Amino acid sequence: MSDCRLYLISPPRIAPTDFAGVLKEAFLGGDIASFQLRLKETSDDEIRRATDILRPIVRGAGAAFILNDRPDLAAELGCDGVHVGQEDATYADARALLPKAIVGVTCHDSRHLAMEAGEAGADYVAFGAFFPTRTKEPKSHADIELLRWWSQMMVVPVVAIGGITVQNAPVLVEAGADFLAVAAGVWEHGQGPQAAVKAFNAIF
Repeated sequence: MSDCRLYLISPPRIAPTDFAGVLKEAFLGGDIASFQLRLKETSDDEIRRATDILRPIVRGAGAAFILNDRPDLAAELGCDGVHVGQEDATYADARALLPKAIVGVTCHDSRHLAMEAGEAGADYVAFGAFFPTRTKEPKSHADIELLRWWSQMMVVPVVAIGGITVQNAPVLVEAGADFLAVAAGVWEHGQGPQAAVKAFNAIF
């Protein structure tokens, strides 16, 4: 039995009202720790609308609603947290806007960046990409040993991200990941999102 949990990430483009049904289906599959709304090349108003539609579903299932990249909007909309990359707002800026919310930080394949984020107070660090992914062009390729090292040495939770599927997830769980961040591995699963979430939970 692992303590690892699922961290869902939205597809890069969605029609919120249509996607609401898909998201509800995913939650029927079992435990999901959090859902990150990650919409690229969309307007602030579109992000606001998607949040209004999807956040009640996420919170109703007992999961945290995380916004990608935008601590300003996360604070405005009362999200449960924000995830920032190295090219986005700094951790310090995000924490200033969201003093009591979850703030997670992308650290690519860098021990140095992760240790800096952890020491600054990040609620989790994210390493990746562990596997090839079509969701976004990865800036780095992380090694399983990095995950194992962090989980053995540090207390800050670690999220594994990048091309994760039901088939390749076990090695990440075994290496000590606290969360698996999954997008296409759930939304494009051959038997649907509910079956995917159920399968991930069976691995955990």
